Formats: sequence, structure tokens, C-alpha cells
Amino acid sequence: MARYTDAVCRQCRREGLKMFLKGDRCYSEKCAVDRRPYAPGQHGQGRKKLSEYGAQLREKQKARRHYGILERQFGIYFNMATGMSGQTGDNFLSLMERRLDNVIYRLGFAVSRAEASQMVSHGHIAVDGKRVNIPSFLVKPGMTVALTNKSRGLEKFKSNLEVDSRPVPKWLSLDRDKAQASVMALPVREDIDLPIEEHLIVELYSK
Repeated sequence: MARYTDAVCRQCRREGLKMFLKGDRCYSEKCAVDRRPYAPGQHGQGRKKLSEYGAQLREKQKARRHYGILERQFGIYFNMATGMSGQTGDNFLSLMERRLDNVIYRLGFAVSRAEASQMVSHGHIAVDGKRVNIPSFLVKPGMTVALTNKSRGLEKFKSNLEVDSRPVPKWLSLDRDKAQASVMALPVREDIDLPIEEHLIVELYSK
């Protein structure tokens, strides 16, 4: 499967904001955005004002990088969102929030979405008691997401839950002692705290 293999800090610098792609490093003095707050590359410090298309493209890239999704899969999610009732932009973000790797990150089982994706791929996560190793698996209301019995005792995951201070979205209900959560509802736009202007993405794909 294709995946991004370059330095992820370059992605944050390109978008001009912290996307917390490297977990704890993003909160430290080593954060590349704090040290070099300009786009990477020879002309990174001299970029001009974006055109309308440029702004739409940057918003799409920002959303894609936030969730760690490659171009083809990103387009698939958008097509799914257009076929659903309601606002396409809201549906689009809701679909990406429902990805299993994002849910694991939101619950604090992992310090980054990349780590969450790896946890799922390596078989550390169970949905409704059955192991699931597909990061793009979409959760639904009523489902239970948990660390497997074997993984629950691993020090790394226990430490993540103990030190994580991020609030759990209200559409998820977490039992930290059991390392288990329930999906209470579908996520809505108000539940998503990412600085994404989804209407620009809709405009870009509508051309």
C-alpha cells in the first residue's frame, strides 16, 4: 500500500500550522513549526498571496494531511459524502472522523494518527470484540472499540492513556480503566475541532 515516507514536519511547515503529526515532539521546543515558521524549500520564505484555486488546494491538502490520507482515498471519501443527505462538507469530515485510526487517536490510545494507524494494522484494536486491522474501517453508533486483551497490558498503551490530556469528543464514551469506548452517535461538525474550511474543499471538487 502506498504511503507518505518523507519527513512529516515538512507537511506542518507547508500548511503553516501544527497538525500534531509527531505526537509529543509537537509540544516540545523541537517542533519544526516553532523553529522554522515558514514553508520548506528554497522559496519557502518568499511565497506570495494565494489565488482562489490555491486557497482551495491548500485546504484540501491540509485536511488530507491532518488525517493521513492519500489522494485517491481522499477522493473516494468525497464521492461518498456527495451521495449522503445533508451538507457535503459536513458529511465529508464526519466520514473521516469515523475512521478507526482517527477514533483511536481521539480516544488517547495513541499520540498521533500515524501511531494509531500502526496500532490498528498490527492488530491491537478490537471492534465489538473482534480484532480489526484496517485503519480505514468506519465505526457506527452502538459499536464498542477497545484494546485487545493482550495489548491492554502493554506499557506503551497504558502510558498513552495515563498522560493524555486531550478531551474525548462527546460522540465517544471512554472507560479508561477498561481501555474501551462506545460510539454514542455520528460525529457532527461541532464535534470536530480541526481548523478546516470544508467549503473550500467542496468548491475545489465541484469544478
